[in-house]
Parts: sequence; C-alpha cells; structure tokens
Amino acid sequence: MPSSKPRLAIYFEENNYSHLRAIAQRPGEDCSSVVNKALKAFFINEHDVQRDAALIRRLDRMTRQSAVLKRDQIVIAEAFTLFVRYFLTVIPPVPDIDKKSAQAQGAVRFEGYLKSLRTVLADGERILFTALEDIVSDETAYFTKEELMRLDDPVPEKEAIDA
Repeated sequence: MPSSKPRLAIYFEENNYSHLRAIAQRPGEDCSSVVNKALKAFFINEHDVQRDAALIRRLDRMTRQSAVLKRDQIVIAEAFTLFVRYFLTVIPPVPDIDKKSAQAQGAVRFEGYLKSLRTVLADGERILFTALEDIVSDETAYFTKEELMRLDDPVPEKEAIDA
C-alpha cells in the first residue's frame, strides 16, 4: 500500500547512519519515524530559540527601563534631601509665643500645597520629571565613536576625493 507522505532520498554520514539503524531496531521504530521525530524536535527547538530571543529582547528593554527608573529615584531622593537640608538650615526656630499661629499658618499652607498637588496630578504635567529630563541626559545626547572620528578628520572624504 503506497504512502501519501512525500519520499526523500538522502545521504548520511556513516556514524549517523549507524546510530539511526541502531535506534530503528527498537520495537515500534523505523528509520522514517526516527528521522521524523528528530526533525520535529529540531524545528521545535528552532521555534524555542526565536521565542527565547524575543523574550531576551524584552527583558533587555525592561532592564534598561528599570535602570532609568532607579536613576530617577536617586535623583528625586537626592533633590529632596538637599531641599530638606536647605530648609532646616535657613528657617529660624519659632518662639514659643508664636507656635500656635505658626501651626495654623502651616495648616493653611499645607492645604494649599495639597490643592496644587491635586491640580498638577490632574493636569498630567509632571514638573519634576520634566526637570529631570532637562537635567539628566541619556546616551543619545553624546557623540558616538564614529561621530568623534569624523570630527578628528580635518578634511571630509568628499573634499579629499575632489582634491
């Protein structure tokens, strides 16, 4: 009874052929089934490699994003620390007589602060992150090695050819 599967004549190296024949002697196995299983495993592995490469690219991107977030958190923490140090340095202590009025004024100012914070968060305008972007630059703000080499070259290639 002829098979509906395609037939292929191939050449093996001697050691591969001897391994194939040895495996094909097991019960329920023949050369075709062993080769089919091997090809199936090979193609599945190829798919796994492609999937793994995509996962690695995503993980790399996430790692870079995490590094940026960490840098931003460090900048925010340092900025806050400097502000607190400055604030504690320049603000004189309040005399005992004026403490109640200072606390009342502080409560009013804090409510104003909360109102401003709600407004900024609702508008979506992030003042600090805009400032961070202005202060901290990424690698694209710097010259690449190729650009630096072109800067060192006193005569561009086209002018050198024309001369």
